[in-house]
Amino acid sequence: MTRIAVLASGSGSNLQALLDYLDAFGSAAPARVVFVGSDRGDALALQRATLRGIATAALIDPTDGEALLALLEQQRTDLLVLAGYVKLVPAAVTRRFRGALINVHPALLPKFGGAGMYGQRVHAAVIAAGEHESGATVHFVNDEYDRGAPLAHTVVPVHAGDSPAILAERVLAAEHVLFPRAVHALAVGLVSLAANGTVVLNADLAATHPISNSSAQRISFDTHPPFQI
Repeated sequence: MTRIAVLASGSGSNLQALLDYLDAFGSAAPARVVFVGSDRGDALALQRATLRGIATAALIDPTDGEALLALLEQQRTDLLVLAGYVKLVPAAVTRRFRGALINVHPALLPKFGGAGMYGQRVHAAVIAAGEHESGATVHFVNDEYDRGAPLAHTVVPVHAGDSPAILAERVLAAEHVLFPRAVHALAVGLVSLAANGTVVLNADLAATHPISNSSAQRISFDTHPPFQI
């Protein structure tokens, strides 16, 4: 079973979506969350994890890659996922977890990403640009904000009259469908990051993949060839 560590800075709603998704598999769950860390000691994400008996830690210095690696290795982490984590992951960690480190971003990358682009700022920028669509992207993480290869995305409409807060709610609902399924796909080897930086699909697994989409929201895995559920 794949052992997952989650980093989150806020409420942890995507963490909760992942936990609920894995719970639905019962004893057949393909992975489990073994650790949750945060740059904020008062983050609700830590409280959610504690209630589930999951190991937690508040990161004293989020720039200290060796300290974070020690925590992850202590929990025998296979896969590291960022769920609303706003700090840049240290290079020592991105190197160690290359191909096993992903983030969910509340926009359709490569647009509206980069340093400082998180939360309401993203949705305000989407509306200001006159976009008709937004959505969420799960991407591999490297040493630059939001520049790693996209793994999967889902699209939501931008309606006339949307405020950043209203658009944020629509995108977050899409994230809650996309994020756990992208984690699942990576955890079971359905998708992977190739040496050349492209995302590839395991065709044999795709033929009988166990990932289901219970939402009307279409998820596209950004693989070669493209794969949708």
